[in-house]
Amino acid sequence: MTDQDMLHIAVVGHTNTGKTSLLRTLTHDVSFGQVDDAPGTTRQVHGARVLLKDRCVLILYDTPGIEDSMGLLDYLEQISPPGDRLDGPDRIRLFLQGPEASGRYEQEARVLAKLLDCQAGLYVIDARDPVLAKHKDELYILSSCGRPLLPILNFVASPGARSAEWRAALARLGLHTSVEFDSVSPPIDGEDTLYRTLSILLSAHQPLFLSLQQQAAELKVSRRAAAHTLIAGLLIDVAALRTTSRLGSEQLQQAVIAQQAVVRQREHAGVQALLALFQFRQDDYLAHPLPVTDGRWSIDLFHPQAIKSMGIHVGKGMAAGVVAGAAADVLSAGLSLGTGMLIGAVAGGALLGVERWGTRVLGRLRGYRELTVQDEILLLLWLRQSLLLDTLERRGHAAMGPVQLPGQVDDAIRVRKLPKQLEAARAHPEWSSVGDQFCDSHARQQAIAVLAHTAFIQG
Repeated sequence: MTDQDMLHIAVVGHTNTGKTSLLRTLTHDVSFGQVDDAPGTTRQVHGARVLLKDRCVLILYDTPGIEDSMGLLDYLEQISPPGDRLDGPDRIRLFLQGPEASGRYEQEARVLAKLLDCQAGLYVIDARDPVLAKHKDELYILSSCGRPLLPILNFVASPGARSAEWRAALARLGLHTSVEFDSVSPPIDGEDTLYRTLSILLSAHQPLFLSLQQQAAELKVSRRAAAHTLIAGLLIDVAALRTTSRLGSEQLQQAVIAQQAVVRQREHAGVQALLALFQFRQDDYLAHPLPVTDGRWSIDLFHPQAIKSMGIHVGKGMAAGVVAGAAADVLSAGLSLGTGMLIGAVAGGALLGVERWGTRVLGRLRGYRELTVQDEILLLLWLRQSLLLDTLERRGHAAMGPVQLPGQVDDAIRVRKLPKQLEAARAHPEWSSVGDQFCDSHARQQAIAVLAHTAFIQG
């Protein structure tokens, strides 16, 4: 498909209204153009391509801001030859052929020339600004190009937005259809609304905009599913993580610190993966330290899920209940009959799962402990990642400040329980990609898939 076969839309408006910001959000490209608080950042016309199934179907042109609409309108009213009744487009073309188009009004000429070359224009408005005479003159000039014009009310999420005032002013100028689209905090259905409105404004291209609507909806679903899979993999990695340490206080402290570092690094990698998935910069996230507390040891080896798995391998004379009793003795560091039974079972081969469990059980009896991450930390990690996902879904690619998560999450943490997939991961240290026993088995992948599909907080 050549450029002539594509739909071309000019993004126009006053200086510093967020035209480049809008294009960044629509194209999900944080690197497009230059976004700054200074007026007149964009000086040239740049095109952003919108793809439909890897094929470019729409080009959106970022144009410079119109700075002197009042002066230009006065000039346009003077250049028509006496007796000639030029319509709007002819008068604009006459201006573009004159000397002022490359002089005093060179920037405005670039905008008008591009709008004439396109099938339509998006007129971006900073809804925080009051409606002034220069804006009305600007709209009159742009309308003179004879192209459909769709006003986009930007920054409507700001407390000082004057959306109602702008809609009333637009209606007085004959522009009764507009779209609210905040490029910093876009609505979840923002793209869908924009494309649906354009399909009405440009009815000949309705099939194209319907396809873009469907693609945007599918992308949102697939991106969320991919994000859930990333978060599920992180949680499985941390839940299954084990660190072996001797019982001495100094050795335990060193092991806890090392495990905390591993968890922090894994969380950081998870954050970076989410940012990349949503096409944000790596430094957009204002990280909050994960408050990993003292690691919890001993109990997880004999978690009910672990006991169930262990019982599958024991002989007839050693029931799961006996193993559980023996586990309690080991936890209390006692040398009771229960512990003796466990030692005897392992030594005598009654424990058929010795290949999997015997080494760790004997290691514990020889003065080792295994550190795992507390449930509360897993819950916090789960919640933080879910909140980050929700925040990224609502964040525009024009946002310049760092991502910040809500700070009050304690109540939500207290009322949640670990999903059964994370409980199961406790019994499978080989499921942790940051552990030293890692094996990316089918069982691990299945646990991640089920967790991603069923267990997440919905934003």
